[in-house]
Amino acid sequence: MFIAMNRFKVFKDATEEFEAVWLNRDSHLSEMQGFVSFHLLRGPEAEDHVLYSSHTTWRSRADFESWTRSEQFRKTHSRAPSSKPLYAGHPNFEGFETVQSLGQETEPKAAS
Repeated sequence: MFIAMNRFKVFKDATEEFEAVWLNRDSHLSEMQGFVSFHLLRGPEAEDHVLYSSHTTWRSRADFESWTRSEQFRKTHSRAPSSKPLYAGHPNFEGFETVQSLGQETEPKAAS
């Protein structure tokens, strides 16, 4: 399994708008072979921002890479940006190969 994460430092006055962008978008993830799950995580609050992470789990790194080259990826990321910046800098991407998995989220969902 492969886990792809992007961390965002969201400005405190933009958290509602940032969450709305994610909650109201059509991600197309369920159309992709190898997609297992998605989570948008709200993390700790700092003086000037709130940390968020988008977290997708894939059957393999190859499935994730296929997603990043897909038409579904382009459609999902083509929305016009807000008139104001919602977060500082660029998202910080981190990819992880699974060494051990325990629990219910170990079987990939069938692509629809």
